[in-house]
Amino acid sequence: MNRLTRVPLPVSHYASIPHLLLAALRASPLSAAEPDPILLWPHGAAGSEGQTAPEKVETTKSGERNLTSIHQPSLVPYLPPQDKSKGVAIVIAPGGGHSKLCIDHEGHNLARWLADRGVAAFVLKYRLSREPNSPYRLEDHAVADMQRAIRLVRSRAADWHVDPHKVGALGFSAGGELAFLAAMREGQGDSASTDPIEAQSARPDFQCLIYPGKSGLIEITKGMPQAFLVCGYSDRQDIAEGLAEVYLKFKRAKVPAELHVYAAAGHGFGVRDSTPGATAKWPARLEEWLADRVLNASPPQ
Repeated sequence: MNRLTRVPLPVSHYASIPHLLLAALRASPLSAAEPDPILLWPHGAAGSEGQTAPEKVETTKSGERNLTSIHQPSLVPYLPPQDKSKGVAIVIAPGGGHSKLCIDHEGHNLARWLADRGVAAFVLKYRLSREPNSPYRLEDHAVADMQRAIRLVRSRAADWHVDPHKVGALGFSAGGELAFLAAMREGQGDSASTDPIEAQSARPDFQCLIYPGKSGLIEITKGMPQAFLVCGYSDRQDIAEGLAEVYLKFKRAKVPAELHVYAAAGHGFGVRDSTPGATAKWPARLEEWLADRVLNASPPQ
């Protein structure tokens, strides 16, 4: 018998295992195959000088993890096998109100799902502007982390079998703010920089906004990255109604956009096996949209 084979034990056996151990067993599949993170700035990020507190992980009762105390922003890469790669990459920014990162149901779960379908996915661990006593600001530090992540992916496009013109930003809730703010900025690369990453453009080629916060701040002009939009009917007004207004802004600016509003959903559904009904299928709609609008898109002239 292979030494790694596990023989199932009767349910009664688990009754004696402490509650915390059971939680760890439930959580372990989420982290067992988690790749090592790649620092966005190996020598330290500007604005994080003197911040040496370690990253903190809190595990919820359901076994999902939340991260805080992020001072070394990084990317966790999920790469499909070379022979299955579709050449598309997505940087994923989890939500958490800028005070934490809901790293599993709004990060790793979707990244694994995408990689299984040939899309390179990168979970962004960005700095938190609303954590107690945070030295960071959303538009100065968190958005800079998203921009650097996009640049990093483009700089290693050949290594990761990605088309540098098919790199998108996807954000859940607060992470959606990072995605649309990066899309709203020109983000031109600095060809004179000694850092090859900084020579790349920081503007995503497409944006996926999943129940994004502060939708009223989204401004659309002609030539901006196209969008995939998702929210729940029962979400708060600025999202459930605000995202419909955002869709109309895209329409008026003649920027292609696709909107999905799920009647049985509220806020924060993310990607979970436990999500019921049609809401659970939204990643499949994303896959279809990528096929229609990104995979088959004509290369820039």
